[in-house]
Amino acid sequence: MFGLGELEAEAMEQLWSSTDKLSVHDLVDRLSTSRQLAYTTVLTVVTHLHQKGWVEREKRQRAYFYYPSRTREEAVFSAVRAMLDSIDDSAAVLELLGPTLNQAEFTALTRGWARRVS
Repeated sequence: MFGLGELEAEAMEQLWSSTDKLSVHDLVDRLSTSRQLAYTTVLTVVTHLHQKGWVEREKRQRAYFYYPSRTREEAVFSAVRAMLDSIDDSAAVLELLGPTLNQAEFTALTRGWARRVS
């Protein structure tokens, strides 16, 4: 998902689905339902997510509690926006979106794309 590794994506899913900030212990418990994970492995994953800007953290006594820095929807939008910004070929965009668009949407998209690249 969005340039994240498999375990990073699973950790993000757990953080997005929680209404509370989660400690590494919380994440170990939640992620260990599908496989056995070491505390240090999960700590490394959330540290990387923090460094990448995906999560924020709050220190409580000796432990950090992690929470997403943006919603799942914002992350999806950013990923799609980055992908579209990297495409220089309108044919590629139309190939990607064309089958899902009605004629009016298709016309608006091609007009908008023509203005963007001109």
